[in-house]
This record gives sequence, C-alpha cells and structure tokens, in this order.
Amino acid sequence: MRTILLIIILCSFQSFTAFAEINISDYKNYEITKTKFELEKISADLNSPWGMTFIDDENFLITEKTGKLFKLNINTGSKTEIIHELNIHTENRQGGLLDVHFYNDYIYFSYSHDHGDDYSSTAIARGKIEGQKIIDTEILLIAEPKLSFGVHYGSRIIIQNNFLFASMGDRWKFMIAQDGSEHPGSIIRMNLDGSPPKDNPKFINQPSWLPEIYQIGVRNPQGMTVSPFNDDIYISNHGPKGGDFIGVINKGGNYGWPIIGWGGKNYDNSPIGDGKPFKDEYDKPLISWVPSIAPSNIQFYKGGMFKDWNGDLLVTSLKYHMLIKLEIENNKVLKEEIILRGCKMHKKPCHDIGRLRDIEIDKNGNIYIISDEDESFLFKMTIKN
Repeated sequence: MRTILLIIILCSFQSFTAFAEINISDYKNYEITKTKFELEKISADLNSPWGMTFIDDENFLITEKTGKLFKLNINTGSKTEIIHELNIHTENRQGGLLDVHFYNDYIYFSYSHDHGDDYSSTAIARGKIEGQKIIDTEILLIAEPKLSFGVHYGSRIIIQNNFLFASMGDRWKFMIAQDGSEHPGSIIRMNLDGSPPKDNPKFINQPSWLPEIYQIGVRNPQGMTVSPFNDDIYISNHGPKGGDFIGVINKGGNYGWPIIGWGGKNYDNSPIGDGKPFKDEYDKPLISWVPSIAPSNIQFYKGGMFKDWNGDLLVTSLKYHMLIKLEIENNKVLKEEIILRGCKMHKKPCHDIGRLRDIEIDKNGNIYIISDEDESFLFKMTIKN
C-alpha cells in the first residue's frame, strides 16, 4: 500500500512540475519598459487594416478587411490602391482581405473566400504586382468545408525554406479542430505552388488527415513568425475566455482544442473539457494568458535600433491595446514587459494606438505597427536619442 501511495504521489508531483513550467500569465503584473522611444504616425486613413508586408525598402502592401489593398510609401505616407480579383466575403465580423506576404516576386494572400449564400472559407492565393494591379492570380487553397459563421479564420501566412505555412481558425465549430480530415482549426503547410509536400503528416503517420495539414488542435491563431535565431515557427492563438497562448508548431502535433483550453473557460464560465488547462498528450505552449489579451501577429526582434531587444518576441494585443515584449531562452519565457499601451484602456504613460493587429521590422530595426480600427494609422517606432 505504501509503495502504491508513493508512486501516486511521485506521478502527481511530476505532472504538476511539468505543467508548472508553463507560464499562465497576467499582463497586469508586467513592468512598463524603461526603453525610451519615439512613436510616429506614418499614414492615416486606413480602414481596418489586417496585414502588411514590405515589397521593397520604401513600400508596404497593406490589406484592409474591406477587401482593399494598398501600396503605402513609408517615407511620404502616400498610398495607392492596388486592384485585385480575389472573391472576398466581407459581410461578416472577422473575414475580408486578411494577411499578405511578399516572397520571390509573388504576393501571397489569405482571405475569406465567398461561396455565396453567406458561406465562406479561409483561402490562400498568390499573384504578382504590376503597376497598380495584381496579375496572374492563382488560388492555392480554399479550406473545406465551407461554413456560414463569419469568425475565426486564422489566416496568418509565413514562408520558411520554400514552404508556405498558414493558420486556419476553427470557424466556431470547436471539435472540427480535432478532425484532420477538415481544414479549420489547423496549421497548414504547402509548397509555394499550393501542392502538398510529400513529407507532410498524411504521407507519414496520419493517413486520415488532409494532405496540407501540418498540425491540429488550434482555435484561432492570428499570429505566426519564424525565429531568425533557431528557425522554429511560433504562433499566437486566441483562447476563449482566457487561454490565449504563444507556442511552437510541431509536425503532426495537436494543441488540444477544444479538449483543453490552456487555462481559459467558456464564455458562460463553464469549464472546457474536464477543466484541466493542459494534458500530457497535447502540445504545450510557452506562455498562456489569463485574462485574455487577444494576441494578433508576433515578430522576433532582430536589428540595430533596439539592440537590447535582439532575440525577444514582440506580441501585438487587440483586446488591451498593447505591444508586449517576451524575453525567451530555450523556448522558456524569462521576462515579460509592456512596450506600448493604449490610452483607451490604460492610464498614463500611454499612447493613442488602438487595437494592435500587425507588426513588421525593417532591416534597420525600425518597428512598424498597424491597429485594427475604422480610422487607423501606420505607426513607426524608433529609439529616442
């Protein structure tokens, strides 16, 4: 009996220790940065911008959820509309023209594809920019099944080693995220022409999964970045009422939604599953937030402008109008710090920034951010001398 009891105690301790390493965090405990910086408005008159990408040293492409695409000069603030032919479903809460990514002369897009009769899907396309229009448009993927609820599209895009990765939200269908035979609630990986790589999980150990699916069990990942330091791919994921997280994607992995909620609850305060925030059989995040901060895009800082930040992860927050910096070492969060916070949600010191949606860093280390507002700005952040 004593032996059995000792085994139970040791197993419980080991399980607690493993989960204790996961940082369930509250932003209200974070320090405000002591780094002095300047925040400049580069351009106004943006309407719910969602994604941006450099196409050269002076120009961004910026998407709006309205379906419009603009080229914006960071030196003059001038913008030019770029015409495209994507069939976008915009009559919903969270869809529209979403992410944009420039790579090897191609512009890659994510958007909510319009099927008609209020049905839509997360979709990936690419084309080339010629003058003031997108030409040679190719549809690479339209997620299946088509669904009628206009939320949780995911939609962030990155390219690593000539593979395209994109996030697919669960479209408010919850258990679909555990079904690898359907796209919602997953991370996908494709060749740049949209074909599935032959070493994706379907062709190795997950025969029931769709050929594009790389990982399952996510809720609504709206941030994704490649670390320039270890080549891992990191995502930000919206939990329900609490449980937002930052994690590393894993081939064939499963983050567990909706069996677990990473510390969060349902919106009616009922527990998710059996109430356990994490389980051994599912991938573990680096950090989880309770309460939710609604993280959008993320970027690792690399540059000469803010030299002390090199290697740190910058996280945009929609809900609390913040830019957060995470000091990470060996995939463990060592320190959290608030860089920016909006005056609508916080006391001074604060800035009039709104819901932060996307972030980019240029080759000199200047930081650019956009906010998801009807009347929005492109901001540029530089060190204060």
